[in-house]
Amino acid sequence: MSALAHPLVTVEEYLAFDDATPGRHEYYRGYILAMAGGTYRHGHVSANVIVALGNAIDGKPCSVLTSDVRLAVDLDSHYTYPDAMVVCGEPVFTTLGAHTVRNPIVIVEVLSPSTERADRGRKFTDYRKLESLREYLLVSPTERRVERYRRQPGGAWVLHEFVDETGLIRLESLECDLRMADIYKRVSFEPEAEADLADAEK
Repeated sequence: MSALAHPLVTVEEYLAFDDATPGRHEYYRGYILAMAGGTYRHGHVSANVIVALGNAIDGKPCSVLTSDVRLAVDLDSHYTYPDAMVVCGEPVFTTLGAHTVRNPIVIVEVLSPSTERADRGRKFTDYRKLESLREYLLVSPTERRVERYRRQPGGAWVLHEFVDETGLIRLESLECDLRMADIYKRVSFEPEAEADLADAEK
């Protein structure tokens, strides 16, 4: 991501800009950050995650949301577009952004060299402030590896890593399992040549 020319804009200015401008943009503490597109494999894994989540929660009062849906992490300072979210029950929208939700139960980010630091750092720090959030998944597109962070009753977050291609990822908040085989269905781990190399050099 890269900061655009005019920092320290208001939330209202950001929302107006984001709605009127092609592409997706994150708002973080007064800055508008352009969200770069991912590689083919990133898109493939993201699509697999969305399909797997949809199948897993079929029949439950929950919805899977793609990266087209904006999340209000903090009403005053942070808006972004996770790779996938799950909302159960009625979605809670912000009063300013009609298509901006506030109450995901699960958030998924598919990692890339250019976003991993934020996904593990400042984003996760802010995501943990969401009262609705129960589980956070970090999915690698370059190897079979999924990290699941789960909120404990006392508020601590516990990490469990999944690397077995035949394994199941238990999502207690949704009372369902995701299969590693579904997340990585037809995914090749051969280098994506120039795209991967360019990301790796950032």
